[in-house]
Amino acid sequence: MNNIPEVKLGIIAVSRDCFVISLSERRRKAVVDACSAKGTTVYEAKTTVENETDMLKAVEEVKKAGCNALVVFLGNFGPETPETLIAKNFDGPVMYAAAAEEHGNDLINGRGDAYCGMLNCSYNLGLRKLKAVIPEYPVGTAEDIAGMIVDFIPVARTLIGLASLKIITFGPRPQDFFACNAPIKPLYDLGIEIQENSELDLLVAYRAHAGDSRIDGVVKEMAEELGASGNQYPDLLPRMAQFELTLLDWAEQNKGARKYVVFADKCWPAFPKEFGFEPCYVNSRLASRGIPVACEVDIYGALSEYIGTCVTGEPVTLLDINNSVPADMYNEEIKGKYNYTLHDTFMGFHCGNTPFCRLKSGAVKFQLIQNRLLENGQTPDFTRGTLEGDIAPGKITFFRLQSAADASLHAYIAQGEVLPVATRSFGGIGIFAIPEMGRFYRHVLISKRYPHHGAVAFGSAGKALYTIFNYLGVEDIAFNQPKNMLYKDENPFA
Repeated sequence: MNNIPEVKLGIIAVSRDCFVISLSERRRKAVVDACSAKGTTVYEAKTTVENETDMLKAVEEVKKAGCNALVVFLGNFGPETPETLIAKNFDGPVMYAAAAEEHGNDLINGRGDAYCGMLNCSYNLGLRKLKAVIPEYPVGTAEDIAGMIVDFIPVARTLIGLASLKIITFGPRPQDFFACNAPIKPLYDLGIEIQENSELDLLVAYRAHAGDSRIDGVVKEMAEELGASGNQYPDLLPRMAQFELTLLDWAEQNKGARKYVVFADKCWPAFPKEFGFEPCYVNSRLASRGIPVACEVDIYGALSEYIGTCVTGEPVTLLDINNSVPADMYNEEIKGKYNYTLHDTFMGFHCGNTPFCRLKSGAVKFQLIQNRLLENGQTPDFTRGTLEGDIAPGKITFFRLQSAADASLHAYIAQGEVLPVATRSFGGIGIFAIPEMGRFYRHVLISKRYPHHGAVAFGSAGKALYTIFNYLGVEDIAFNQPKNMLYKDENPFA
């Protein structure tokens, strides 16, 4: 994926001038060695910071080394002002961690007091209104801190990506379908750029790509990906290849000063008739390359997808939180086999934008609902182009970052899984199970007025997502609360 950053991590040790500096330096080296043992490369800055002059020198050292993310390591108590000014002077995400004491028989010259120093560090970060990542328990051995650093990398990758992201949109939301519309002012507050375009701009660019010499090569790639069983409309591939090249060229020609691009495109009702196909399969292919294309001009859906892509380093998808699982289907295939109630389950669906690699098996088909609407249910022509199939089972994280009507940011995160149960339905679809989903649906998704689209990361990404949303200043981060934890608006007598 070339649409997400590569994290180049550095570590700077700090030392209070009344403590032994070699203690912090020795502990720093141990952290670097522990990271190496985990397969993580960290640039070890040789400048240890005791004062502001050291701070400037150390920051310059890691910048010259190409570091774009940083760990500030309190090998002992640490100097409050210089250590926090590192975060101010370094252009990138910074994590703070502190050394635990090592030996019970070495608590005189070998005692570092970094447990205490982390308190003062946090206080001084607050005084300067500086953002930093501080792990849940930020004090540990070299091996502990190496683990914190491993957890920090996907967080850092996401924050670096967002700092240089542009969201490109085409067209307004479809009429009577405003659910994902939201104020864009918070995007600028996050440092994200947005470029809004008309559907006509996209159509003109698409037509300009007619006869593009690259089309045959993309058609070949598509056919190889789909295989004989999935390539049900070979005549459609050249049109879709032309569209794929249109989007990729638009991204390259319009990213401007930004490094990374995602799309939020209008895909109905005018699109299929004018372009001659549904864009879903192309959207799926770009998502598999780390360039999410959110359906229905869902700007915050595109943003959420990009966050998930950065966190996992793998393709994600955007789905409707769509329909309930029928009781008979639950009783036949889920009850007694999996530890979920009926209300813990639901079906996540979209027309066909989920990457091929996330489906049990996939095929290009036609959009049944649009066929009814636009082609009167007749033999499909321009409503073809969806990528359909059941989503592969496994762990997932359903989440979304969203702006409310008052331009305040809020988010939700819910971990669960896709069950290995056939959906018996159409589209890109799966049977999802999230503990206490029924209550989460009512007291988060409905009560807090979230739209029906949710981003899906494949794996358990909740820990990193929570850290990211917290770092971004999102005050309301909801999750699927257990039974013994009532939601604010939940009736205790229900």
